[in-house]
Amino acid sequence: MTTTTPTPQHTRPKKSQVEILLRFVGWEFWRNFRMLDATFFVLVLPAAMYLMFGVGMDQGELPAGYGNVSAYVMTSMAVYGAVIATTAMAGSAAVERNMGWGRQLNLTGLTEANYIIGKMLMALLMAISPIVIVYVVGAFTGAQFDSFGHWVASAALCLVVAIPFSLYGLAFALLFRSETAVSAASGFLVIFAFFGNLFIPLGGVLLEIAKFTPLYGPAMLARWPQTEGMLIPMQAGVEVQFESLWVLFANIGAWTAIFGAICLFASRRRTSR
Repeated sequence: MTTTTPTPQHTRPKKSQVEILLRFVGWEFWRNFRMLDATFFVLVLPAAMYLMFGVGMDQGELPAGYGNVSAYVMTSMAVYGAVIATTAMAGSAAVERNMGWGRQLNLTGLTEANYIIGKMLMALLMAISPIVIVYVVGAFTGAQFDSFGHWVASAALCLVVAIPFSLYGLAFALLFRSETAVSAASGFLVIFAFFGNLFIPLGGVLLEIAKFTPLYGPAMLARWPQTEGMLIPMQAGVEVQFESLWVLFANIGAWTAIFGAICLFASRRRTSR
């Protein structure tokens, strides 16, 4: 009686969690990058608005703090693009979880923790993208700071101030639990951007109202390396005003707490059901 030994089969080596995570982030970035509607509003629109308001106007070369007006507009549009990116990424992540997409990804070996980390990395990548694009366009079209340090500081602050708006996008997604929630959240950002002095300088009553809106503090803080709190007046000859740093931190802290509280409320309401 003869016995045969089973022939060893070559098995594919098991992928590490780091490799799975990196592949997931790369796939997600490419998937979102191919979505023309998201790409337009996050990458193209901020750069186009900078060219319109920062280059197309005659005031672009005028001095403004430690730079010129074009640099002022460039920072504003970079903040707008970064905020849209973090809002959209956080909102879409919540919608995907509601639809059970996370359970499908678990079949690929992606753990729950790595799914969350991957989405956070995606939000950062998508937020960095409009900042880089707008700043590169600005560097070639006349935007000027007094030093290289001002470029680095303002770009870094554009990213930092956009992070709390991931809670804003998450709050909308948890409250309404539909794909339209992300679009609605992005739509409200246009109004917030207007009151945040991102599009045109405000004055009078509108400026006083703006101080209580979500994007006022982030926009002013991102421009702080250039302006140090200076408010660009609507008309020439008007006395220049300055905003104190504590007002900006209070604005950012208060709205971050509000967005976080809404997320907590929406999450508990969902669990109770």
